[in-house]
Amino acid sequence: MLLFLFMSAFAGTEAFSQKNDVLVKSPDKLLSVNVQLREGKAFYSVSYAGRSILEPSPLGLVSDLGDFSQQLQWAGNKRKTIREQYVLDRGKVSKVDYNANELRCAFLNAGRDTIEVLFRVSNRDVAFSYLIPQNGKGAVACTVEREVTGFDFPAATTTFITQQALPMTGWMRSKPSYEEPYSIEEAVGVPSQNKVGYTFPALFHVGGQAWALVSETGVADNYVGTRLSEGTADGLYTIAFPQNGENNGQGAASATAPLPFQTSWKTITVGKDLRPVVASTVATDVVKPLVKSEKVFSPGRATWSWIIWQDSSANYNDQVTYIDLAANLKAEYVLIDALWDKLTGKEKMAELARYAASKGVGLLLWYNSNGSWNDAPYTPKNRMNDRTVRREEMAWLQKIGIKGLKVDFFGGDKQVTMQLYHDILVDAAEFGLVVNFHGATLPRGWERMYPNWVSSEAVLASENLVFQQSFCDNYPQTATIYPFTRNAVAPMDFGPVFLNKRLSRTQQKGSIRRTTDAFEMATAVLFFSPVQHWGLTPDNLAGEPEYLLDFIRNVPTTWDETRLIDGYPGKYCVIARRKGSKWYVAAVNGEPQEKTLTIQLPMLANKEVSVIKDGEGQSSVLQKQKIGTSVTITLKKAGGAVLFN
Repeated sequence: MLLFLFMSAFAGTEAFSQKNDVLVKSPDKLLSVNVQLREGKAFYSVSYAGRSILEPSPLGLVSDLGDFSQQLQWAGNKRKTIREQYVLDRGKVSKVDYNANELRCAFLNAGRDTIEVLFRVSNRDVAFSYLIPQNGKGAVACTVEREVTGFDFPAATTTFITQQALPMTGWMRSKPSYEEPYSIEEAVGVPSQNKVGYTFPALFHVGGQAWALVSETGVADNYVGTRLSEGTADGLYTIAFPQNGENNGQGAASATAPLPFQTSWKTITVGKDLRPVVASTVATDVVKPLVKSEKVFSPGRATWSWIIWQDSSANYNDQVTYIDLAANLKAEYVLIDALWDKLTGKEKMAELARYAASKGVGLLLWYNSNGSWNDAPYTPKNRMNDRTVRREEMAWLQKIGIKGLKVDFFGGDKQVTMQLYHDILVDAAEFGLVVNFHGATLPRGWERMYPNWVSSEAVLASENLVFQQSFCDNYPQTATIYPFTRNAVAPMDFGPVFLNKRLSRTQQKGSIRRTTDAFEMATAVLFFSPVQHWGLTPDNLAGEPEYLLDFIRNVPTTWDETRLIDGYPGKYCVIARRKGSKWYVAAVNGEPQEKTLTIQLPMLANKEVSVIKDGEGQSSVLQKQKIGTSVTITLKKAGGAVLFN
């Protein structure tokens, strides 16, 4: 149950009874963490290149074994160098070379029990976690009631953060689900709408001189998902545990696990610009694979009828049409969403799976997660929350050749909910099924921990383009925020790429798309998800230029390398991703006026590239050109471009 344990013995450590400060630096010496003990309370501060990122910020937690937030004494420390190379098969990079300096500090509380704080500092990231070792007093488990962990930013800091929803609110009481809008360059301490804090990840612009992205990783069934509290006027945010009302009041808001007990990792990615934020792999650097499987779980692209054709399309004939669309677009999957059990049925689904296989396409099926933690009526339901029923269902899915599941409508961040995510993933891995979560929490290192997890929503995603004209209107700006926040820490199932002018089946009504075709092509690269669910429809095969469809047929969904070229959240973003020897560069404009950018692309110097860029109105044009080390591109309002070799 417990993740990533470390030996608790401190043999050979340096005694700290007379010392008040301990410093650990990154390998390049630019990023540093200073751990302090002041009047019995532990603090840490973070600086980068001599600039303060976090002022002294509180450390500690309160548990049923004792209060580890006050009356502390130094007990010692250990240091070591971390060097690890690992491979990600569903990542924004494929090979990671992780180098960090580790500092472990031990403290004694008033009851003479020990807590250890483990810090790892790489050239761009700080990660830290608490470990409560076995205490020799007969206790076999521990309950963590709360953390006092804080992040105290300088008062001049501004924020790009997304508020926490209240429990059992929203459609059919299905929140919280990490589907709230982001602040844009807001001062620290501005109250959130719900006054219950903010979800991870949270981006901070520190005095206009540096950036810090705060998040969490390493949560399976061993802990709760935490968040940030409301901020103070001078910039202090602390860790908050789940609200009691989450999961319809079921389960504790605390976290319980056997001793030794290690908490989640809190992470801080730091840079003078946003490049480290986009490139960071800290969410997977400090975790390990949890589940072993001999089965192969493949990423890919998917067509998806529900996003435009909505509920009624989960019938047999419409899904045949979308299977044919997938085959035409060389997509590996078709996602069949809610109500398939009623509109197609299990017997016909087996027939549909055979038809899809004959076209070289795999099927993914939607499920409602719930027992009683929301009122969402969509079926199939009550199939994923009970282990016996779940495994019977998964055995049937495996038998008829279904490739994976989309599970929706979870109940929050309590440990009981995290246990459900974990159990679904573990069982699905046994049956060879990939898993995608919607209406869900932030994934926390899951692309390395689980071999079959392929994506999660955990963002205000593309369904809102269909539901709200206002979301369509603001989408260009929103799209420039996600690469620096939600999508920087984990794959994000946004569901991009729309070519319909109106987002409805008949295109006679519904939301009006504001973005250009080139912008939409760019989102196929801008938004990273190992399984990408396109917003395309069968109409697009006849109504759009073949070069746009060819781009979709060939664009990868996993990457060997990712680089931020330029950008600013809420304004514009240019990202380059590499697969093998091929580079894809995506640019989008989030501001209400045309923008001309000169971007540096040394990886494409003196090469001929294809460019899809804005044309007349919303249309695009395709050009081929040889570029030097830089290229100038003009992006229309709500416009974009893609360059690829």
